[in-house]
Amino acid sequence: MREASTHSFRRDRRDRLLVAALPHIVFDGWGLPSLRAAARDLGLNDGAVQAAFPDPGRDSVAHFSDWADRRLLDQFEPSNLLKMKVRDRVALVLRTRLEVLEGNKEAVRRASGFLSLPTNHVVAARLVYRTVDEIWHLAGDEATDFNFYTKRGLLAAVLMSTTLFWLDDESEGHAESWAFLNRRIGDIMKIPRRQADLRQTMDRMMH
Repeated sequence: MREASTHSFRRDRRDRLLVAALPHIVFDGWGLPSLRAAARDLGLNDGAVQAAFPDPGRDSVAHFSDWADRRLLDQFEPSNLLKMKVRDRVALVLRTRLEVLEGNKEAVRRASGFLSLPTNHVVAARLVYRTVDEIWHLAGDEATDFNFYTKRGLLAAVLMSTTLFWLDDESEGHAESWAFLNRRIGDIMKIPRRQADLRQTMDRMMH
């Protein structure tokens, strides 16, 4: 119980520092300067930053992703999603993941740039995997076979490409982004049918 309480306190402290840092990240990027400015805004000392984010850049970007995932989960009652078609569930959840970040586009842009650095590729892959795993779980996916990894790999590509499109989208209500997202979701939903068609064709050729 005490360990859970400590974890909750640390996460809350990180959340407060992260939210306070977001306006500074627009100008100073992800790292110590933004976090120190956030600490000053909150009346905290630099020791609080070091305790919360020992590796300021990577830890704060990773927590930003976790914070966005938690905000996403708060938007849904999973049982309501199950009333929708799978492709509609996935599209809605992924769209909502971007919508919860609507006021922080520049922070997302800078996080994308930070994670694109060769030294951060492992962190980037871990964060993307965790997000798409949350999206599939929200959408009701319970696969445990090879499809588990295939679905997550395909959705990771959709998430990344749609995020890049969304960052530069100036259409009203991001209509062009959601059209782009729906096309990409449509593409990955066609793959199982194509695989089934290929298996049927092979079966006919073998018999």
